[in-house]
Amino acid sequence: MDMQPNQLSLTESPELGPDDMEGLRAWVASRRVEEIECVVADLAGIARGKVMPAAKFVREPGIKLPTSMFFATINGGYADENNPIIHTDPDLTLVPDLSTARAVPWATGISLQIIHDIVDRDGDRFPLAPRQVLRRVCDLYAARGWTPVVAPELEFYLTQPNTDPDLPLEPPIGRSGRQSHGNQAFSLSGVDEYEPVIELIYDYAEAQNISIDTIIQEAGPAQLELNTVHGHPIRLADEMFLFKRLIREAALRCGCYATFMARPYADQPGSAMHIHFSVQDDAGRNVFSNPDGSASELHDWFIGGQQAFFHDAIALVAPYVNSYRRLMPGWAAPINLDWAEDNRTTGLRSPQAPPEARRVENRVAGADANPYLAIAACLACGYLGMVGKLAPRSKLAHETDSYTRARDLPYSLLEGIEALTGSAELRGVLGEEFVTAFAAVKRAEYEAFMRVISPWEREHLLLNV
Repeated sequence: MDMQPNQLSLTESPELGPDDMEGLRAWVASRRVEEIECVVADLAGIARGKVMPAAKFVREPGIKLPTSMFFATINGGYADENNPIIHTDPDLTLVPDLSTARAVPWATGISLQIIHDIVDRDGDRFPLAPRQVLRRVCDLYAARGWTPVVAPELEFYLTQPNTDPDLPLEPPIGRSGRQSHGNQAFSLSGVDEYEPVIELIYDYAEAQNISIDTIIQEAGPAQLELNTVHGHPIRLADEMFLFKRLIREAALRCGCYATFMARPYADQPGSAMHIHFSVQDDAGRNVFSNPDGSASELHDWFIGGQQAFFHDAIALVAPYVNSYRRLMPGWAAPINLDWAEDNRTTGLRSPQAPPEARRVENRVAGADANPYLAIAACLACGYLGMVGKLAPRSKLAHETDSYTRARDLPYSLLEGIEALTGSAELRGVLGEEFVTAFAAVKRAEYEAFMRVISPWEREHLLLNV
């Protein structure tokens, strides 16, 4: 496999305020930027939008897209839920957040991409937009004098190109000329096997002013994990949204695929998006720690909220049928919402850290989740626990194997959707309109999946039932 990257087109990004159009005009002119990508994340986290000449953008920002974009399914259809808005399909207006302007280093021309917020015809923020769902939850924290801090960890696989979906995936051939098949977790030589892809990921991230903490080899063949520097939820969700596209582009430039499927191989571990959470007060102090350095009640209540409500929020962090293939016993993924200190078998973990860095790690979320919605779901559950003062279940000892304990996560997407729509508390925090639309899209995807007959069914049912 040819793993030689191409040349970067634009190797720097502007540093602007959200509304600094004059600054953008000057930057665009000095770098001779040709095009600007106006980008939003749909419910799946796919980058959608329009590309326009940079000269036009700086004169006339604010383009329009149809509402139906937020009812699109991952398989290319639309949710049919008898909602008049789907049939009339009114326009939505994209409002640029210029602080998100980033280079598009894989483009053949000099291009920028800018993440946009979305407003309806009345100028109100559109409640179905994932970035707005996360902002809604962050606003609830702000009203209490709290600011969440997050740090996601994103796992993914590199694979050989796969143009026939009936064929299983295969690991790419690395610099040694061989395929990896065994467990090489934390192997430096394992990372070096795919050095061209990793170097291009670093180059693209630098061009986009995005900080990478570490990249490591995970347990699966050509499975990598990217760790980020902690920060505000919306900024980190923006970065994870950009990272997914960036990583896919880097892999393609090197002749392979990058996939964020939760479980791409039947005989290998799945890919997670572990997310670390803490909360600061108005003075910047971590409210998860008491002055004496011990864990606070708010820390415990945040965990209590995860345990009380995360079963009902699971569809937001495990949004596809394939997601539940990862959350199975025996594959190093949590099956319950137990919590412990420094115990990676539990769904919720409080890692070793000094008091000022005390945090809670949610290990349930999959790499296939929309980062805006995954972070919003975890924060929503934690918020409900903190304001409701919900005590957590007993803490497990760090040596207890939670994989052998009882399951308390849903087994399937349909079960998760029914739990979400049945939760009045989560509908109140995330928004009624959003939950209704999200559930409609997921039901449509589930029904499309059920129309496919699998090889397992033909093998075991064809002549035996």
